[in-house]
Amino acid sequence: MESNVGFAHYWAQGDAVSHTVAYLLLMMSIASWFYILSKAWAAWRIRRSSNALEQFWQAPSLGDAVAAMQGVDSELIYTPMAERASEAAGIFNRQQAAPSLNAATAPDELITRTLRREINRVSARLERGLTLLASVGSTAPFVGLFGTVWGIYHALAAVSASGTVQIDKVAGPVGEALIMTALGLVVAIPAVLAYNAFTRINRVVLAELDGFAHDLHAYLTTGERVGGDRRQP
Repeated sequence: MESNVGFAHYWAQGDAVSHTVAYLLLMMSIASWFYILSKAWAAWRIRRSSNALEQFWQAPSLGDAVAAMQGVDSELIYTPMAERASEAAGIFNRQQAAPSLNAATAPDELITRTLRREINRVSARLERGLTLLASVGSTAPFVGLFGTVWGIYHALAAVSASGTVQIDKVAGPVGEALIMTALGLVVAIPAVLAYNAFTRINRVVLAELDGFAHDLHAYLTTGERVGGDRRQP
């Protein structure tokens, strides 16, 4: 209760600069929490669909495998790779090599390029918002510190203008100005923790995707999964 009263008093005594710093911290907090919640929801859905890879390889045919994966992969992490790679392999399986750059490319190279493009697409999607979280985590403490320094300067200037210097007249405004540093840390700490957690999650997902791409490439070019049984496309 006392902290709320202190902040209210600090806000009433603050000028345009201190108000701007407070609004900036508020916007940084809202933006970071938006990405934290949205990416946490997406990460939970991705982990729920991790068994899509096992269902893919348990299907009797390639078409059934893609259909089974579509029903499980709610975040569309693995399914587009299987669909695009199957289409790339189908160009040559159906002998529909129309005059194009794809037709002049070897089947192995075309499938490899397709898989690499899908990995890059998923990687870019998973990294969306991480730059903002890293920026908030690294700059919010300094923004709050700037607000504190400005608030202390503003308080000391007011005390100096009054002509009387008393410890109670200085300690109150200085203590209230320190609230900005605390707010900067409150904004920064969740962003830093979330950034580290999502970086770890993305690394695991991309490792699974890279392994799936390796197996899928082997299957589409040789008809056999690496370490698995031979299948018919």
